[in-house]
Amino acid sequence: MQEQAKKKKKQAPDPRHSVIVVGGGAAGLMAAVQAAQQGASVTILEHNEKTGRKICVTGNGRCNLTNLNQYKEAYRGEEPEFVSEIFRQFSVKDTLDFFEQIGILTVEKKGWLYPRSGQAKSVSELLELKARSLKVKIKTREHVKKVFQKDGLWHVQTEGWTYQGAAVILANGSKASAVPGSDGSGYVIAETLGHQVIPPLPALLGLKCRDKGFSSWSGVRTEGRITLLIDGVAQKEEEGELQLTEYGISGIPVFQLSRYAVRAFSQKKKVGLKINFFPEYTEETLRTLIANRRKFCPYQTETELLTGLLPDKLIKVLLKQKDPLGAACDFELEVTGSTGFEQAQVCSGGVDTREVDPVTLESRLHKRLFFAGELLDIDGACGGYNLQWAWSSGAVAGIYGAKEII
Repeated sequence: MQEQAKKKKKQAPDPRHSVIVVGGGAAGLMAAVQAAQQGASVTILEHNEKTGRKICVTGNGRCNLTNLNQYKEAYRGEEPEFVSEIFRQFSVKDTLDFFEQIGILTVEKKGWLYPRSGQAKSVSELLELKARSLKVKIKTREHVKKVFQKDGLWHVQTEGWTYQGAAVILANGSKASAVPGSDGSGYVIAETLGHQVIPPLPALLGLKCRDKGFSSWSGVRTEGRITLLIDGVAQKEEEGELQLTEYGISGIPVFQLSRYAVRAFSQKKKVGLKINFFPEYTEETLRTLIANRRKFCPYQTETELLTGLLPDKLIKVLLKQKDPLGAACDFELEVTGSTGFEQAQVCSGGVDTREVDPVTLESRLHKRLFFAGELLDIDGACGGYNLQWAWSSGAVAGIYGAKEII
């Protein structure tokens, strides 16, 4: 019995060669796999009963893994250029090679890449299988309460245990999403360790607007161009399918503008939107088109003159305006808020990147403390950019976290 006990003790992982990953989402799973491949003993502490919960709901359950169309404006934050060295070390190609190696093939839709299975859960399942194959210990339902250094090691205290390791990677996400565990606890841990946190706000979500009869247009989907105005000055515009809702407006073009709208609104600035429901025409051309239609179809009512050009519900709203055609090209909305953290796909804000090494993702305040994913003050546009940041930052944090201790 004594010999068995000694043998078991010898097999226990040496904390001096251990990496503790807080968070078992996209960034955390990638960090764990990469650290384990470097030879580190790795433990994941996950808040939920299963890893990858948020991965499973991305892309409406299909998981927009990444995007072939990478451009610098797709990444935002106080220091958006912070991402450049991380992507140089672990690129989109590296990401696709990695996923192909673990069994995920992709299909492309205008540069947006999805798993061929069409199921987001296959991504999280294969990531976890890879981690387990590398002997990564996955501890679920672990709620991290405190992270601190003692006797040259990092201690991660949960409700029932204190884990020890030579390096810690904080990859516990943001407050965005209705998925349990998206509680922003990572921000609190980072602040406790002395890091500055840019106030997190919801991003990639619908915008609430001052009521202009939205109950009449709720459920409409239509093409259009939308312009964001801050204090009356046009800032950015997007074009694509808009979703008109009972609270205001949603859809991918709105998502792309929302992080700027929400941050400006939080700063007490006046935030507005202008919608052009006929972006392919000038207002003059549209008026000529309707005048000609009125000439050839004198039997048509004002409503019928717009039939075939716009959805019926939208026509009814426009006809209530003083100048329906002018409103069709320049429909003004006043933003009053957003649909909130639970409806957001990501957060803007997070751990200040100026306090993090842009090559290794190691804290500038503490040795062998690393950050990855959405916990940092980096958020991406809609289209797989946030997951690409998770894969790349997770990989880099995992590699350097292991290198520090092996």
